[in-house]
Amino acid sequence: MSRIAVTAASGQLGSEIVKATCEIVGKNSVIGLARTPGKAKSLEVEVRPGNYDFPSELESSLQGIDTLLLVSGMDAPEKRITQHRNVIEAAKKVGVSKIVYTSVQGAAENTAFSPIIQSNRQTEEDIRNSGLLWSIGRNGLYIEPDVEYIERYKERGEIANCARDEKCGYTTRPELAYAYARMLTESKHDRQTYNLHGEAITQQQLADYLNAAFDTDLSYRAMSVEEYREERIAELGEFMGTVIAGIYAGIRNGAVINESHFRIASGRDHQSWQDYFAGLKSAQK
Repeated sequence: MSRIAVTAASGQLGSEIVKATCEIVGKNSVIGLARTPGKAKSLEVEVRPGNYDFPSELESSLQGIDTLLLVSGMDAPEKRITQHRNVIEAAKKVGVSKIVYTSVQGAAENTAFSPIIQSNRQTEEDIRNSGLLWSIGRNGLYIEPDVEYIERYKERGEIANCARDEKCGYTTRPELAYAYARMLTESKHDRQTYNLHGEAITQQQLADYLNAAFDTDLSYRAMSVEEYREERIAELGEFMGTVIAGIYAGIRNGAVINESHFRIASGRDHQSWQDYFAGLKSAQK
């Protein structure tokens, strides 16, 4: 029986990919890997240890696995390259035949987020050179954090960042999971790299969608990159604040309005933002 493993199974994206893959091949064919396996019990699949820092643990946990979904790590860029290589090498040693990698879109130069983009591109190269079959998805920006931030937006009466009027290819974790489940189970995606996102929208369009869903009256205000970075650091700390500001600087530079390959990867269109936000509105009733 062919078996599929998903790393970071206790995380938000990894858990969605586990569930979407189970819908295609069944729970007995899907294995979750997690740094702390107990945190993924709700998935109702076998969960094995999967700490990217422990090669021998990874080799043991990948025994009997045919296809592996590697969720990009969250450590500093230079550290995650080594961690991803640990996963790739372990997969090669135990006979995994294919790796699917969750990469990301963004500016590879001139923003504070660029080192993270560069680390993802390095892992993409490492996977392509691994000798294994591979598929790579480059995720658009998650829209869920903006939804989760709605109370703060209400307090401020606005969305304010440094993206200006440039569009961003947003997506959601369930939509990504739907695409990755097919990339894991369909050979036609082998050796393909896909941009995975829905319709690109501006920050003002995002504000309009949030207004419709939550009966708010938000507007959008453009900030300078430095002003936004200082604000984010004050709220989130030096590392995360700098990273978030770098993401929006990438939007400002037009780095996340790429052609979407979601239909090719998934076999259907990405959920429309009208439908997504209408669902949020209905859920509040």
